[in-house]
Amino acid sequence: MSDVTKPYDANADLSAPCSCGKHHSKQEHERSAQATVDHEVLGREVVESAMVRALFPDDRARRRFIKAVGSNTAMAAIASVLPIGAMQALAQDKRAPEKKNLKIGFIPITCATPLILAHPLRYYAAEGLEVEVIKTAGWALIRDKVLNKEYDASHMLAPMPIAISMGIGSSQQTMNVATIQNINGQAITLANKHKDKRDPKTWKGFRFAVPFEFSMHNFLLRYYVAEHGLDPDKDIQIRVVPPPEMVANLRAGNIDGYLGPDPFNQRAVFEEIGFIHILSKELWDGHPCCSFAAPTAFVKEAPNSFAALFRAVLKAAALSRDPANRKTIAESIAPANYLNQPVQVLEQVLTGRYADGLGNVKNDPARVDFDPFPWYSMATWILSQMKRWGYIKGDVRWKDLTEQIYLATDARKHMAAMGYKPPSESYKRITVMGKVFDHTAPDAYVASFAIKRT
Repeated sequence: MSDVTKPYDANADLSAPCSCGKHHSKQEHERSAQATVDHEVLGREVVESAMVRALFPDDRARRRFIKAVGSNTAMAAIASVLPIGAMQALAQDKRAPEKKNLKIGFIPITCATPLILAHPLRYYAAEGLEVEVIKTAGWALIRDKVLNKEYDASHMLAPMPIAISMGIGSSQQTMNVATIQNINGQAITLANKHKDKRDPKTWKGFRFAVPFEFSMHNFLLRYYVAEHGLDPDKDIQIRVVPPPEMVANLRAGNIDGYLGPDPFNQRAVFEEIGFIHILSKELWDGHPCCSFAAPTAFVKEAPNSFAALFRAVLKAAALSRDPANRKTIAESIAPANYLNQPVQVLEQVLTGRYADGLGNVKNDPARVDFDPFPWYSMATWILSQMKRWGYIKGDVRWKDLTEQIYLATDARKHMAAMGYKPPSESYKRITVMGKVFDHTAPDAYVASFAIKRT
């Protein structure tokens, strides 16, 4: 659970206006005036870190060297014999991409941070690609544009490539998940009129929104209410609403709440129309939400282009994981061509220090994270919920589907080549609301639930 650090102060920097009128808070005004870290600096720091790791792969040796001479002297010494420019050139010594001009779709939510961030930081360009990142209205449109080959690759909800690969809800086309874009980063948000209904048992008749049928949001909401004795198909209504439309629908009274992606949970608090009931990480800490995916046909036809995309997104994910970068990232992805959100709202999401709409300021640095590794067990859990709620009929080829769609082996290879330490295993332990998921016995897991459609 998140820790309440102090009562909410309406006059605190979180909401106080600035003197120039151009910013959402005094804090943002000061940060804008005094900021000295820009995109190039952040990108340089990533390259410098990779240089040190490449020269000193042993963690202890690396720490001893830096401690002995100091970080600035260390970098100067390394740069004198292996300049950053040479390091960048070395990174480009890879097979030329078969297709350089690529289109990638994204939904304007914080989950897409690595995919988006790779654009202004020119990580795609550094890989020899000309990438157009295209803001898209909803997940159905994302799916259709990928199926119609209008997008070469795309931001997708983690369950979407599985459903598309199986031909569930759309025409069948085999997909691959290169990386997980984000873990955690979602919440159940309720309208202010329901502040006295914090017990889910009182939610009979509630109308909830989720961003797409094949989403972690749908599966986690179903799991949550079922654990409290409600049948999600009988006791509540679940509607598909594109994320950018969730706040407006909450304000209009069309829905009572939603399990949605950020920044729209925080935006509802910002607009004073809703409150955060519970973060999704409190249901499953470390759960996947979104992924970076591409059709298998593209992966096979343009493997060098796909590998270049893979590397660019992994580099942006590594940058995004560092809490020290989160405020600068909030400013980078706030503009209209990306998320089109107040920096203040994005900062609260990315740093984990946020107003919950119930009079508290909470501090939870793990509210969202950007661990890119596509664990096979994540895909297996998703399949278990598709089976539980009747999206899949009959027997499921659990292992075959999981290991065909999620590219854990490729992720491990690329992460290691870039100096990042990947996990040695491809399956990991998962616990959802206190219940352990055994990926080796998914059928028994599905059968163990009292409320299900199978």
